Amino acid sequence: MITALRAVCGWKPVRPFSLVAASVLLMPVGCTTPERAQSAMAPPAVPVSTGIAVEETVPIEIQSVGTVEPFMAVEVKPQVGGQLLNARFVEGADVSKGDLLFEIDPRTYRAALRQAEAAVAKDLAQLNQAEANLARDRAQLKNAEADAARYAELGKRGVAPRMQTEQTRTAAEMAAESVRADEAAIVSARAALESDRAAVERAKLDLGYCEIRTPISGRTGNRLVHPGNVVKANDTTLIVINQIVPIFVAFGVPERQLDIIAAKNAARRLPVRASFEDADKIVHGTLTVIDNKVDPATGMIRLKAAFNNDERLLWPGRFVNVVLTLDTQKATVVPAEAIQAGQQGPFVYIVKQDQSVEPRPVSAGRGAGSKVIIEKGVAPGETVVTDGQSRLYPGAHIQAASAPKAGGQAR
Repeated sequence: MITALRAVCGWKPVRPFSLVAASVLLMPVGCTTPERAQSAMAPPAVPVSTGIAVEETVPIEIQSVGTVEPFMAVEVKPQVGGQLLNARFVEGADVSKGDLLFEIDPRTYRAALRQAEAAVAKDLAQLNQAEANLARDRAQLKNAEADAARYAELGKRGVAPRMQTEQTRTAAEMAAESVRADEAAIVSARAALESDRAAVERAKLDLGYCEIRTPISGRTGNRLVHPGNVVKANDTTLIVINQIVPIFVAFGVPERQLDIIAAKNAARRLPVRASFEDADKIVHGTLTVIDNKVDPATGMIRLKAAFNNDERLLWPGRFVNVVLTLDTQKATVVPAEAIQAGQQGPFVYIVKQDQSVEPRPVSAGRGAGSKVIIEKGVAPGETVVTDGQSRLYPGAHIQAASAPKAGGQAR
């Protein structure tokens, strides 16, 4: 029996014992083969989730944080001074171009208009008088010139006295000067008439400015001045109107990306999407403005994208996440959960044929939705661990929760 134990179990007694004692000692020990011993010593497989690296067409995108800006913003100020009588709008409501917002006391401006119109009437009367004087003096000039010519002829013949000839010539010259004076008076009267007519137009404008109307269609804000207050012309902001349909989103990108953005935008309108931290909604627009200079302090170039904003999701002053899509490319992608941070940089756990894992350094690019582009380190078709990495080590065996799907992960 001892010989058999030696052959099977490799047992060697240290000291001679009696057969009975040896049998008693050997009973709890039992026999184990080398294969069973190795199996008993191996740690259990680690349950993990996995995914497969795939090659996909992914967009080339630039991500940034933007600020919503109104398409147009107008500070409404009075163009004439006076007491504010009424406010004809609701705060925070939509208004259309030309809608009445405020009324200023018009009595002073009505009086100024009547005064200007009276001045025009007076100028017309003076002009008519000057024209009548001109007609009278021209008739007198014609008669004086005829008398002067007749007496000059008589004077040559020695019939008329020389003094009478001189008097008629002087009378003709005086009549001519009167005509020139009348013509000058008419020019002056016409100038005065034009000036007073302009004053009438200005008075009409001022009277019209007593009704303050919205210059654009948009949305009103808070009323900044209430009825009863006296306002000055071009001094006090009464309300701010923002046009929010359409609307802008302004954002900055690094100057190194300016060349490719300008080239792609020259070929076609680049799509832009905006999303919110506290909502799942995504709005779509297009790049419309590339600023004409780079900010030297930050090295950023300012861009603007226009959005229809029909659903009124974008609001001036709100921060949004912006994604500018430049083009598409073929790339290897893995689930974002597969990327791990290590001392030597990012890495992933690759699942080998024998269901063991090995860590492999990777060069991770930008994100593409729930996936990450792998620029170097993983080939399409390879399986990566997406969950349970904290319990793994080089050579560890894994047990996937279910068969991984291409481009996704198994749970």
